[in-house]
Amino acid sequence: MTDRILLLIGSLGFLLYGMKLMSDGVQKSAGGHLKKALGFMTGNRIIGLFTGIFITMIIQSSGATTVMVVSFVNAGLITLTQSVGVIFGANIGTTVTAWIVSIFGFNFKISSFAVPLFGLGFFMTFVKKNGLKNLGIAVMGFGLLFLGLGGLSDCFTFNAENLDFLVKFQKPGVFTILLSFGIGIIITALMHSSSAFSAIVITMAYNKIITWEVAAAMTLGSNIGSTIDAILAAFGSTSDSKRAAFIHVFFNVAGNVIALIFFKPFLKLVLFLTPSTNIAIQISMLHTVFKTISTIIFIPFVNQIVKLAQLVIKDDKSNSAKEYHLDFHEIGTGKESSAAHILRVEKEITNMTDVVSQMFDRMQIGFSERNEEFVKVQMPYLEEEENYCDQMHEQIINYIIHCEQLSITEDERAGLSNMIQIIDDLESMSDECFAAGKLIQKSVDKGMEFKTEDTDRLIPYVELARQFLQFIHININKPLPPEKLEFATSLENEIDAQRKHLKKVARKRLEKGADVKAELLYIDLVRQIEKIGDHAFSISEVLSNTK
Repeated sequence: MTDRILLLIGSLGFLLYGMKLMSDGVQKSAGGHLKKALGFMTGNRIIGLFTGIFITMIIQSSGATTVMVVSFVNAGLITLTQSVGVIFGANIGTTVTAWIVSIFGFNFKISSFAVPLFGLGFFMTFVKKNGLKNLGIAVMGFGLLFLGLGGLSDCFTFNAENLDFLVKFQKPGVFTILLSFGIGIIITALMHSSSAFSAIVITMAYNKIITWEVAAAMTLGSNIGSTIDAILAAFGSTSDSKRAAFIHVFFNVAGNVIALIFFKPFLKLVLFLTPSTNIAIQISMLHTVFKTISTIIFIPFVNQIVKLAQLVIKDDKSNSAKEYHLDFHEIGTGKESSAAHILRVEKEITNMTDVVSQMFDRMQIGFSERNEEFVKVQMPYLEEEENYCDQMHEQIINYIIHCEQLSITEDERAGLSNMIQIIDDLESMSDECFAAGKLIQKSVDKGMEFKTEDTDRLIPYVELARQFLQFIHININKPLPPEKLEFATSLENEIDAQRKHLKKVARKRLEKGADVKAELLYIDLVRQIEKIGDHAFSISEVLSNTK
């Protein structure tokens, strides 16, 4: 008996680690393609549904997909309504693993394929090309999955008739069904994998350790247990991301309630639809039929389900705009998606660009309306936004450092390094905007006078910098092609040329006896605008090196 327990533990280890390697390898090799697939998540619930099915079939983990969706909702990348179809699709996509186990797991000696498959994947990891290397990791995971299944099959080869407690436990009745259902919930929640638990259930049923009804109830229960990852992902996040997790839980709980109420007819339907007497195939069919029927029932009511989620989970208490919060939440289940975290960083960089653009617009008002009204109305906002950018700078970089600890590709690591440079430049631009505002305030407080023609010369110069900042705003987080970098270079050169001209004019005025303090402040203003242009060009260069 001890040998069988040790074999069970070892086989589960191979199974779970194999599935993790498969998921990690595919996610890494998918890279940007995964992001493009996620781009299909639109308001169309049907497209969202197929997106969820496709992604989950590829990465072999509904938990990873739903965690990703919760992360995207939290970042504001997709709306709550857009997430619903993807969540439903993820639940259907996760049934693929059960089919792999039932079709390949018992028709031939899979353990004999496991070692060669693992070896093939291992040698693929020596290939320098990242795509093949990561695919090799996935193949290694597939080999370990087969090895784990082979071990489970050997573990559950004894006759259930020799186990009196199992015979008593499986007596027909409501209590047995509910107990099996509860076991499915608890074990799946502990394992963080409905696919792995399904493999165990299928193996036990195939070896006649458990009956068809017990296997069915356990499989249904595993659907609720699998929601644990989405629940953990929602902790400490926005109200909408909590609602996305709630919808995932609601879908599985409500579907299971219906399935349990009509348990006997449901099982008859599954057996009717299954073209085989193989119980492994029957369990896989049950899993698929349950998810598909649940989706058909609930997908017409997406808007109503969203309203229910909004009713159950109230809006976040409004936080002060003066404080910025960006917390990195690790679930600890190994299902964190680097793509989700990196997209979150990109979203925050876009937000930071918005704040800097707003600061520049406020500062620009001071050049055309250099008066007490500017000091009274705009300067408090400039100071608040500059402090906000300082907080963003610190917390986004801290978030990136956490991202670098995840399992990421070299391209993703290089991209994160580029993001740090961009964030540094954006924070410096916010400093320059605030410094320029303070100079304008000083000129107002000291009653400094600038001639109309001198002010007029500054306006097109500042407008050039505004155009450059707008260019950055449009192209942020995108690879910059050579022709756009050439345009950025022309803007930088034009700003430099105008800066030299304006400083030259100011020096001539000094030589003719103009007010020294006013002219030096004028030169400082010119320098601040040039610095903003320098940082914009620095960001352009980084974007041109982004893949």
